[in-house]
Amino acid sequence: MPQRRRIVDIVLDEDSVARRTPEVEHERAVAMFDLLEQNDFSLVGGKAGPYRLRLGLYEQRLVFDVRDGEDSKLRDIVLSLTPFRKVVKDYFLICESYYNAIKKLSPSQIEALDMGRRGLHNEGSELLRERLAGKVEVDHDTSRRLFTLICALHIKL
Repeated sequence: MPQRRRIVDIVLDEDSVARRTPEVEHERAVAMFDLLEQNDFSLVGGKAGPYRLRLGLYEQRLVFDVRDGEDSKLRDIVLSLTPFRKVVKDYFLICESYYNAIKKLSPSQIEALDMGRRGLHNEGSELLRERLAGKVEVDHDTSRRLFTLICALHIKL
């Protein structure tokens, strides 16, 4: 992707980050790495990138603090957490089942849980794309990685 449509730095508000299992922490680290390696992100009607992104929670809202390459604020995009609550809760439940299954179930049972996990992840990423419509353009993979990071934030379910 051209630099004008790229996130080059991402920071999660550490006060918002929920400490979860090592598996979830690993997913978060991988999502951040993959996101920085390859993404497609562009403000609609705003300055072109590269972008620096800060994700956090403020007053029960998800905040995308979008900055330019020199770290000057371009825009805050604030989304209600309400539409995300069910899919995040379901995603965490199936992830927990998946991680437990890896230790003791058959490959076919693990595969079935993984398919459900991927389906919920896709549902969450599509919801994120819908909520960002008209504000930010993102591709499918970028949306998936951003959804993983949103799940890493401390959302009281």
